[in-house]
Amino acid sequence: MDLSTKYLGLKLRSPLVVAASPMSEDIDNIKRMEDAGAAAVVLYSLFEEQLRQDRLDLNHDLHRGTESFAEALTYFPEPEDFRLGPEEYLKHIATAKKGTRIPIIASLNGSSEGGWTEYAKKIQQAGADALELNIYYIPTDMNLTGTEVEMNYIDILKAVKANVSIPVAMKLSPFFSNFANMAKRLDQAGANGLVLFNRFYQPDIELETLEVKPNILLSTPMAMRLPLRWVALLYGRVKASLAATSGIHRASYALKMLMAGADVTMLCSTLIRHGIPQIAVIERDLTAWLIEHEYESVSQLRGSLSQENCTEPAAFERAQYMKALTSYELPRT
Repeated sequence: MDLSTKYLGLKLRSPLVVAASPMSEDIDNIKRMEDAGAAAVVLYSLFEEQLRQDRLDLNHDLHRGTESFAEALTYFPEPEDFRLGPEEYLKHIATAKKGTRIPIIASLNGSSEGGWTEYAKKIQQAGADALELNIYYIPTDMNLTGTEVEMNYIDILKAVKANVSIPVAMKLSPFFSNFANMAKRLDQAGANGLVLFNRFYQPDIELETLEVKPNILLSTPMAMRLPLRWVALLYGRVKASLAATSGIHRASYALKMLMAGADVTMLCSTLIRHGIPQIAVIERDLTAWLIEHEYESVSQLRGSLSQENCTEPAAFERAQYMKALTSYELPRT
């Protein structure tokens, strides 16, 4: 069975890619992922705030006491002459590349255009095969328009693309007034891939301590419905690769995403729940289904039930909503 696929211009042995998570902080885990069949691994995210804080800390240390006597004013070079940012992340990329044969995709998490985007060049120099931009942005300024919010995403993408030659994927939320238009604009701005979708971790309130605390919930299979719809709608309409993420726990869910048009399916919560060997289980079941249904390759399957190719294109739009409601029957009591 030919499970190979292309993502971000990279040829992968299968469509099973490990999504960004703390699991990739351990090099041994990355090697185990490769052994279990992972076609590529997205490393844990490096945050804009980390890079910004490092810059502030170094700037403070370099200028502390420099006004005390004239000679000290030129004792250190200016901050921009230094290599700034978490060096451990760069070393991690290099070590992962040296110890594996699969593509290593770095991840930058930020929300604004600025100096942190220049760090992408260092990531490329460290050996990353591609870069995933995870833009986690919650606009709270009531005077900020939707147009300005969307332009921020475009500006970040262009700033990063100006600094690197490796492929760049945009990991997005679905919260745009017209996601189809946003996907088109990012595609035209040079995004090599679109990762659908980012999961926003919502805060919770602790009633006993009266504190607001972060709350992380692993995805459930229901989470796959939203990316499934949008992958199917975008297939054949954008040049960028399409990666489906959220709720992919079994081979059957991966198959549905591939039928909708995904180039790769990203795994995270299922590996946290069941362990890294779950990759091999999903690949085994994926292969068995393809053989049983007489497919010769993943490429033969891909996009077969996208909006472009399915017999009822309206099913992915409003018609599906109306049909679902009108056909529902309340349980009898």
